[in-house]
Amino acid sequence: MALPYASEALEPVISRETLGFHHGKHLAAYVNNLNGLLEGSGLENATLEEIVCKAQGGILNNAGQILNHELYFGQFGAPKADNQPVGLLAEAIVRDFGSFEAFKEEFQKKGATLFGSGWVWLSADKDGKLVITQEANAANPVQKGLKPLLTFDVWEHAYYLDYQNRRPDHLAALWQIVDWKVVGERF
Repeated sequence: MALPYASEALEPVISRETLGFHHGKHLAAYVNNLNGLLEGSGLENATLEEIVCKAQGGILNNAGQILNHELYFGQFGAPKADNQPVGLLAEAIVRDFGSFEAFKEEFQKKGATLFGSGWVWLSADKDGKLVITQEANAANPVQKGLKPLLTFDVWEHAYYLDYQNRRPDHLAALWQIVDWKVVGERF
């Protein structure tokens, strides 16, 4: 998966160096690992979502990380001040969380308090209700029948070069680069 923006486009929120390691090395390793594991698995022609919902072990871990990272890297754009969702997604956030600020606070709290490595997600259930989940390691909300809309990666490799051990600062900064048009289209 090629990035939909230049490697410096997310600075200063995510540095070119972090993006190079995160996308160029971590994601590339998951892709290489999955390609090596798929042969003879019966999942060779399955979509990533199907693999994540059916597989276990190394196949699940690598497929889950690929799917998660594709959604993650695909949801960002150049930093913007006062960056907020619009349209139906904005209305659903207010409906289900009370306000955009209340949503951000809950989302950041769940990202900051996820023990170990994983992801915090905004997803929609089958009725369109928005939910925030914490998913450990390579898990994805599709495994729970949810539609993933927005995710923040809380594995240390996503932020350590730029923020060291300050995960909450990283999470707070990410709002500047969310491309709400992309996230709204997922909704």
